[in-house]
Amino acid sequence: MQKKERYQRITDYFQQTMPDAQTELQYQSPYQLLVAVMLSAQCTDKRVNMTTPALFQAYPTSQALATATFEEVYQLIRSISYPNSKARHLINMAQMLETKYNGEVPSTLEELTRLPGVGRKTANVVMSVAFGKSAMAVDTHVFRVSHRIGLVPSRCTTPLSVERELVRNIPPHLVHSFHHWLILHGRYVCKAIHPDCTNCGIRQWCRFTSPSPSSHS
Repeated sequence: MQKKERYQRITDYFQQTMPDAQTELQYQSPYQLLVAVMLSAQCTDKRVNMTTPALFQAYPTSQALATATFEEVYQLIRSISYPNSKARHLINMAQMLETKYNGEVPSTLEELTRLPGVGRKTANVVMSVAFGKSAMAVDTHVFRVSHRIGLVPSRCTTPLSVERELVRNIPPHLVHSFHHWLILHGRYVCKAIHPDCTNCGIRQWCRFTSPSPSSHS
């Protein structure tokens, strides 16, 4: 199967089965989304969603978070992975939002990645989810699934190379949805250790499960 056909078949399937795929992180503003995504690094969305209600109640705005102490934030997020560094990053991020951006979350990659604790993946999530931009965030699910099903070649060994390959082959208006499709598929079907190929709706176009040599194109 040629790459173009694989992309089209998989796109058609997800458009039919998950037309309104969205992030599972719970938020009510770009600021809350940014905080949630920062907390989600190497942590499950489920755990983040258990933690953020109390955090957002205590610090509903970046202005409030900017005045918090490390210990105050740490106590609220201590069940999250790497709470020490994340607490510092959250406070420093909020302080920069206040001093450099008038408390408004910026919408460009360059500005977002200036914020403490915000890398390219986090910035892409915020641009895509909060601002509707054609940005592809590559987390562990996206990286694994895109390789496994044959959307990107093995030479794409970094998140950035995977991002560029996906964006090159996905229509701009579908990049936002494709990001969520790959995450949700990886989270619930195409799992890291035991992929549920039997119940996978795209297995007939998947390079991992297809026995045909032509599927490796």
